[in-house]
Amino acid sequence: MIVKNKSPLFVVAFNSLLALATDIWAGLLGSAVFRRNFHLLLSGVVLFGPALSMWVSKYSIFANRNHYLYRMFLRSSWGWTCVFAGSFVFLFSFSIRRSLWLSLRHVSRIGTVGSLWWGSRRLLTLLENAAGSCYEPISATLHGGQGAGVPGKSLLLLHEGESKTSCLKAGMLWRGWQVSEETCLLCLCCLVLAEETAVLGPFLAQGGPSGAPLRLLFLLCVSLLGLWLFLLLCLLAHFPQFPSQLLGCALGYLAWRGLYQGWYRMQPSWCCPGWPGEGLLRNSSNCHHREPLGRIKRGVNDVWTH
Repeated sequence: MIVKNKSPLFVVAFNSLLALATDIWAGLLGSAVFRRNFHLLLSGVVLFGPALSMWVSKYSIFANRNHYLYRMFLRSSWGWTCVFAGSFVFLFSFSIRRSLWLSLRHVSRIGTVGSLWWGSRRLLTLLENAAGSCYEPISATLHGGQGAGVPGKSLLLLHEGESKTSCLKAGMLWRGWQVSEETCLLCLCCLVLAEETAVLGPFLAQGGPSGAPLRLLFLLCVSLLGLWLFLLLCLLAHFPQFPSQLLGCALGYLAWRGLYQGWYRMQPSWCCPGWPGEGLLRNSSNCHHREPLGRIKRGVNDVWTH
């Protein structure tokens, strides 16, 4: 009897905490201030993050490239983002309209970003191999006039035809133009998660129903967003590579800008998946006759408002 009485109380408390946490984070991510300034915050983190290297300890566990977080999440960050963001988008769309086609159309935004990232990686690899060179360090000794050995400068033996991957695997030195793929991917994942999860705030503000699975997926996406920001700070602080990391952030920003602030703003069609929330949210400016947000003409700088 005691277990039966405690179980409903536990469920009620869990649902209350879940609803409270979801409402707080959904209100923050869906607010106009956050949506207008999050990319600026991300740019500031990348710009000034390397300055943290003056205060962090080189003996920190995050200064080890083989740390669990790096091996488990950083190397497969897009996979984690695709799974959680795609699941949230599909469940959010399907729970509102019960349309498989509409849900898949919204999920295709994630697939488009993934295809763009895959193509960008191949292009960056080709550019890096074409613009860089592989060198093998060779120690040299300059002999003095009476045969005394005098330490000299180390020489670099050029290896032509080597790619960056094969060069680094062989333990040699690669010099040339490069872009930090890790920084680019983390920035892109943060921007994608912020865009896709921002729809829940306006939806809840309009009185839309949301079950526990949707709220749990949303909080998992928020946790993943926090993890990517934390790993980005760790990379900038412990492994600063200022020019390449700044270029990586710029490429991630351009990809987000071109998709979410450009292509996805167009009217939905067979070649355009549409804006997050297209055909799902309603305009709250007219209480008597609410039209879907997708029918409202929007500019590039428009954001959802409560």
